[in-house]
Amino acid sequence: MDKRFIAKTRPIKKDIQEHTDDLVRNFRLLKELYPELKIDWDMLLLACIYHDLGKMNEEFQAAVNGKKRNTGLPHGLLSLAFIDIFYLSEKGYSDTDIEVLFLSIAYHHERNMNFQLEDIYAETEKLSEVFKSFEYSQLPTRYFTPRFDQTFFTPGRRVYMDVDAEHFYKYIMIKGLLNRLDYAASAEISVEYQNDFLESSMDKLLEGWKKEKLSSGWNPLQEYMLQHREENVIVIAQTGMGKTEAGLLWLGNHKGFFTLPLKSAINAIYNRIKEEVIGGKLTDKVGLLHSDTLKIYSENEEVFQDEEHEDKKSDSQLQYYYTSTKQLSLPLTICTLDQIFDFVYFYKGFELKLATLSYSKLIIDEIQMYSSDLVAYLISGLYFITKLGGKYAILTATLPGIILDFMKEKGLNPPPPAVFTNDMIRHSFKLMKVPIDSTASITQMAEAFTGNKILIICNTIKRAKSVYHKLKRELESLGKSGIYLLHSGFIRSDRSEKESNITVAGKKDSTVCEIWVSTQIVEASLDIDFDMLFTELSDLNGLFQRMGRCYRHRLLDVDYNCFVFTEKCSGIGIKSVIEPEIHELSRESLNFEGKISEERKVKMIESLYSTEKLSKTNYYTKIEKALSYLKDLTEYVYSKQDVTKRFRDINQVSAIPLSVYQLHKEEIQKNIETLRDAKANLNEKVKAREVIRDFMVPVHSRLAEKTMHCNIKIDKNFEIIVIDAAYSSEAGIDFDKTKNKEFQDVENRMF
Repeated sequence: MDKRFIAKTRPIKKDIQEHTDDLVRNFRLLKELYPELKIDWDMLLLACIYHDLGKMNEEFQAAVNGKKRNTGLPHGLLSLAFIDIFYLSEKGYSDTDIEVLFLSIAYHHERNMNFQLEDIYAETEKLSEVFKSFEYSQLPTRYFTPRFDQTFFTPGRRVYMDVDAEHFYKYIMIKGLLNRLDYAASAEISVEYQNDFLESSMDKLLEGWKKEKLSSGWNPLQEYMLQHREENVIVIAQTGMGKTEAGLLWLGNHKGFFTLPLKSAINAIYNRIKEEVIGGKLTDKVGLLHSDTLKIYSENEEVFQDEEHEDKKSDSQLQYYYTSTKQLSLPLTICTLDQIFDFVYFYKGFELKLATLSYSKLIIDEIQMYSSDLVAYLISGLYFITKLGGKYAILTATLPGIILDFMKEKGLNPPPPAVFTNDMIRHSFKLMKVPIDSTASITQMAEAFTGNKILIICNTIKRAKSVYHKLKRELESLGKSGIYLLHSGFIRSDRSEKESNITVAGKKDSTVCEIWVSTQIVEASLDIDFDMLFTELSDLNGLFQRMGRCYRHRLLDVDYNCFVFTEKCSGIGIKSVIEPEIHELSRESLNFEGKISEERKVKMIESLYSTEKLSKTNYYTKIEKALSYLKDLTEYVYSKQDVTKRFRDINQVSAIPLSVYQLHKEEIQKNIETLRDAKANLNEKVKAREVIRDFMVPVHSRLAEKTMHCNIKIDKNFEIIVIDAAYSSEAGIDFDKTKNKEFQDVENRMF
């Protein structure tokens, strides 16, 4: 092909022929790895061949060569002129099939389509002249003149699910996988990496266990997951039963996503898989996907060794790994729900994720921790994923029955849950009918700290701080030390260090004697094992999750190891952490004290979280409304940016406390200069951004607005907000000087 027609300039300059060859190469790889995919492979290949031919227009070529900024009419729109409708008809394609091809190519980059037909015809005429003078090796027909035909596409035309669902699903697959192939080719990465390692890695893991203990083998839960590898499964299993290994056994040598509710839990699972299961090179096997991915990757020095300079991390490898992760190319991705389930809003460009999930297996861990809106997103998402061929495994310590009923209403037909508990009694609880920060409570906790490990969990940051400061003073009066505080109100670098420290302290064989005061961020998936738990009552789900951080791997050998404070609990309210109605139902269900078996926990959850009991609660109404909204949502209303704000916590922004900014001003300024330096390469800018983000803490957006000291705009995607707030690495961010009670309540709702 004529080298004049450039397709892209970064990271490597390539003409249209070369770029299309890369797509076709990735197409063949995808077909080889997933031949049973529910897609018309010939149509997808045609989409690859046709998709960028519109880039031959003069304006695009001038822009790509740096001679002007505007690329003119969208090249996807102009590429439609090259599609030979008669050739497709002769091949047996229906009008519906041809429309799918047209739409997939037109929108393979979401662009404004408000153009006059006269302009499109005029540009097509120019392309006709250009077309006569070149050869294109993969074009299905040689004797064809480009022309724009309105039969199968006019500007702004879309395909909608409520009109023709089958048509819509076919479009999702073609357009979504065209996006995958195109983006991978543009980034110079592989569209997929083969999962040919997980089953053998799990076998090696078991072999290692047998070397330590000859009788080791997969437990009943893990055997169940192996036997049901080709099915959707729902499993309720007590903490400490090896749910992570069970999920990986179910996944096998297949593409998969492992979702968890908290970043700290995701990081812990990623490290466990890296250290205990996979070992060796990770960059083509397992990825980590959440807002701090780059930071975690950059800290894994052993993964990124430059072959020529073994003492130095390879920036190109780091960028390649990160890009492969973001493009969903890795065999196993461990991520938060918002990273993959935002497609339920059908935003412009959602097809890529849903098409990828159509041939993937999803492991959903700790479903009971999700808020009502996230539960709705999950249920709606699973419906579409399974409709297109994907599979799911829900692995959870507790499962609200209300979720199963909503799944049935949505048409998911969930399998009956398999329950795995044993006769091991690990917990005995005592009800404390006083506030957790009362004088009597503080005295009790201080006296209980005798050469052991104590975990204290509060529902809010404000209450956690109160307990921490009071208990620290009480311990000092007794000549004791070793108390620490963890919540979401720490800058990122401090929080990471604290999460690492609590994990070390909480290891089952640790001899550390410490007290950790925290919030619900320690509830799920952290493999920590404390000697005693003192906790406010949140709801029954949360309580049993918190119990799982105490005596995680041990038989009960004391009268009580869990103390539950039920009076004046923080964070209870319609707009707060815990729904008042569920909190009260949870209190009523705790009508006994003493030992509690895992089986009884499951039955209590089943009883309390039934549709019958919750149908008139605000929690039920929220799920119902969210599902109804998603069902009635018109496709393509939102942009990706709109959905990111809606799906995540729209009321939170990341900010730097003024005291932190002043202390590290020189370092922050140095990295700002790197970000603004036109000569700095991408990897240098990535590192500079991550250094600055280490000084940030999440705060309510209204609070940030009212207390803003300054706002430093770096680019359209990154700004540095400095707020007038105190901060210490001991207690975190502090708004005590803010007199407006609204702000105090806002902090009270954070966790």
